[in-house]
Amino acid sequence: MGFLIWIIVGGVVGWLASLVMRTDAQQGLFLNIVVGIVGALLGGWLISPLLGVGTINESPLSIGAIVVSLIGAIILLAIVNLVRRGSVR
Repeated sequence: MGFLIWIIVGGVVGWLASLVMRTDAQQGLFLNIVVGIVGALLGGWLISPLLGVGTINESPLSIGAIVVSLIGAIILLAIVNLVRRGSVR
């Protein structure tokens, strides 16, 4: 059951990050899930130690975990845009 919630919340987080970064038209459902999960890993590595909140990958589902995961996904998309286009947008 945890894996299914991980996929669903990862998809929602990836979708929200793609809306913020204006890359939603370029991404499908699978890429949104991947961005959400990898962004949660990145957020857990960069932001969790600063805020003391886990991510969707490591802690029980909470608003703080979703926010940390969302910030990580936004950072991931900014890095991808920077490498791909040379600007963050």
